[in-house]
Amino acid sequence: MADIRFDGLGVALVTPFKSDLTIDYGGLQKVIEHVLEGGCDYLVVLGTTSESPTLSYEEKTDIAEFIKERTNGRVPLIIGIGGNNTTGVVNDISKMNLNGYSAILSVTPYYNKPTQEGLYQHFKAIAEASPLPILLYNVPGRTGVNLTAKTTLRLSKISNIYGVKEASGNLSQSEEIIRNKAANFYVISGDDALTYPLMRKGAKGVISVTANAFPKEIKKLVELCRVGQYHEAENLQNFLNPFIGHLFEDGNPAGVKSVLSKMGFIENVLRLPLVRVNEKLEEKLEKESKKISELSK
Repeated sequence: MADIRFDGLGVALVTPFKSDLTIDYGGLQKVIEHVLEGGCDYLVVLGTTSESPTLSYEEKTDIAEFIKERTNGRVPLIIGIGGNNTTGVVNDISKMNLNGYSAILSVTPYYNKPTQEGLYQHFKAIAEASPLPILLYNVPGRTGVNLTAKTTLRLSKISNIYGVKEASGNLSQSEEIIRNKAANFYVISGDDALTYPLMRKGAKGVISVTANAFPKEIKKLVELCRVGQYHEAENLQNFLNPFIGHLFEDGNPAGVKSVLSKMGFIENVLRLPLVRVNEKLEEKLEKESKKISELSK
C-alpha cells in the first residue's frame, strides 16, 4: 500500500453555481481559501456534496483541474470516482487526469443493490485498475446497500485499499471495523455528528460537510479528539450537533449552500432535482450559525 496519510479534517467541497446554473469558479475559490485558512488537512473533490450526479464529465474534469491548480500542493486531494457500473468506474479512472491527486473516494454501488460478494468484487476490480489508493465510501442511506464490517475487513486486505469513509450511522459496525482492522487501514467518519464518538473509538478524523462553512470549529473538534481531550470534544460536539442536524434536514448540500450564501461566499443555487431549503429551515440555520460564530470570537 502506498504511504498515504489522511488524518484529521477533510472537507467535502461544494460546487457553487451561478443563477444560470453554470459553475461559479469565483465562489469555489472563495470556499477553498476559507477552508484552507480554517486549517483543513485535505480536500475531497467531486464527492456527494459537490452534486456530482448533476455534473457532466467535462465539468468534473474542469473542476478537478481548477481545484488542483488553486490549492497548488498546499493540502492533499482526494477525488470521488464511483458508480454502479464497475466497468464504467474503471474506464472513468483510466480517462481522468489524476496527476496531483493522492487517492480516490469510491462509493458503494447504488440502485442495483449488489450482494456483499458483488460489493467485494466491485471494489477489488477498481483497486486493481486504479493507479491511486482507494478509500471506500459506505453510505447506505444514499445507496440502499450497506458495506458490512465483514466485507470492509475483507477488502482491507487488498493492498490498494487503504481505508473507509464510514457513513452508515451504525456505531457498532464502525467499532467492529476499528477493532479488527490492520494498523495501516484508515477508518474516517462520514457523519459530522458522529465525529467525536468515532474518533474516541479510533477513527482517524472526519470528511466533513459542515467544515465548508465552519472549518475552524470542526478542526478544533478533531484536534481535541486527537490529543485525547474527550470531555471537551464531547461538549463541542454536543454544541455543534443542533446546527449539524438542521444542515441535513432538507438534504445535502442544500443546507450548507444556504449557510455559505448567507456568509457571502456563494449564491444559493442548486441543480435539480435538489432545491433550496425551506424558509423555516433557513431561519433555523441562520440562528444556529450565529451561535457558532459567537462561540468562535
